Amino acid sequence: MEKQHKKLISRTGNALFDIVTYVILTVLGFITLYPMWYILIVSVSSAQHINLGDISFWPRGLNFEAYKIVFENEKIWRAYANTILYTVSGTALQVILTAMCAYPLSRPDFYGRRILSIFTTLTMFISGGMIPLYLVIMNLHMINTIWAIILPPAISTYNMIVMRTSFQAIPHSLAESAYLDGANDIQIFAKIILPLSKAILATMTLFYAVAHWNSFFPAMLYLNDQAKYPVQVLMRDIIISGDMTGDTGDVTGSLNIVATNYKYAVIIISMIPILFVYPFLQKHFTKGVLLGAVKG
Repeated sequence: MEKQHKKLISRTGNALFDIVTYVILTVLGFITLYPMWYILIVSVSSAQHINLGDISFWPRGLNFEAYKIVFENEKIWRAYANTILYTVSGTALQVILTAMCAYPLSRPDFYGRRILSIFTTLTMFISGGMIPLYLVIMNLHMINTIWAIILPPAISTYNMIVMRTSFQAIPHSLAESAYLDGANDIQIFAKIILPLSKAILATMTLFYAVAHWNSFFPAMLYLNDQAKYPVQVLMRDIIISGDMTGDTGDVTGSLNIVATNYKYAVIIISMIPILFVYPFLQKHFTKGVLLGAVKG
């Protein structure tokens, strides 16, 4: 009887724990997803219902005119092309440099790796600040160029440490065997280490791509030509100023669309690409983070 009573208490406790867990996850999921859902339904609702403020969970008076105007605006497409260029080139450069820096620091036979690890870690806490960085960019003649966007953040110390720890989990005996077969360090890195590190590489690609896609401050700081703006800077200008003018003309007087429609449509358009990238990298995400967790 006592054993059965303990089992009943254990089952009740487990069931209660599961219920509480599901409730908390549901609430957190709602808090996370509702703002995006609200932006979506407002962007496709009519101006009348938006002005009345009676939109809460479902769109009212379906109206896709805001998306039509967004797609007809050449500034949006130009900003999209710039964002894709900055994201692809910046992410590729960052992943390559991060891996190239992490690999030697992961090797136990690399002379001076402790000192170099300390120096690289210090950069996480000590920096010159925005003004010295701007002066460096200006003196290197990179103002208003793509290099001002992709070179300053070319490597993340934190991500490098995560990748270094992941490389350390690969048995060193594989590299030693390759040495005996006549392979050099570059061949070992390219043909052994990288193929065995697909999970952490996918994770770093996701981290860097999301950071580049959402970045707006460096572009706002270093770019003077509006034709080179990424979509985030253009979206910021639209949201702050409420500017709905472009190549399609002024539409602020339209009865079917208000500035809120246009703003929210631009936000949705800017989010879609990066949301579609995540499912393809999701299977590697958890594994990559766990493999790269800093060991105590």
